[in-house]
Amino acid sequence: MTPEEKYRHILSNHLPAAAVDWVYDYLYRYKVHFHITRERMSKLGDYRRPSPDHNFHEISVNGDLNPYFFLWVLLHEAAHLETHQKYKDMQPHGHEWQEEYRQLLIAHADLFPPELQPLLKKYTRRIPLSHPVGKEIEALLHHYDANYDPDSITLDQLAVGDRFRLKRKPDQLFETLEKRRTRWLCKEIPSGRQYLVTGSAEIMKC
Repeated sequence: MTPEEKYRHILSNHLPAAAVDWVYDYLYRYKVHFHITRERMSKLGDYRRPSPDHNFHEISVNGDLNPYFFLWVLLHEAAHLETHQKYKDMQPHGHEWQEEYRQLLIAHADLFPPELQPLLKKYTRRIPLSHPVGKEIEALLHHYDANYDPDSITLDQLAVGDRFRLKRKPDQLFETLEKRRTRWLCKEIPSGRQYLVTGSAEIMKC
């Protein structure tokens, strides 16, 4: 197996089949250092721009996501890359980033399931992007998880002071402290250690 075949094979384990060629070509074109990581409570993906001591684009996406959710997050991070290429130093999720993300979603909407198309069209209709619609799309993307539970809820559905356990780490008990833009500041019980947890995390309310 050639290095390219190996790379495409790895991507095929995490992406919808129809997305593999485009993603491979995109990462190759920008010489992106791409990492598929273990589950992270605080984020689903990350983009690191080039700097004097880091002269390459770097993207990471959590490897525990289902293929459609993986693609959703990858497009989010690719929009950061595109924004940096065009504008250099801008607000991380400002107007310019939102426009780049909108264009990427429009261009690759057909890679997502048909039942998501109406929401994607609604989400990408205008800038600023509609935050509630984005959360609705993420909730539907969870339906494609291998262990999807129709009765599950996400952290964003809780209120400050609620206690919960992460579905994938049920041995830990947390309490919500503060809602931020896309994440929650949470306290582990009984240690008191604080964590930032992504609002789309599936949880069990206690």
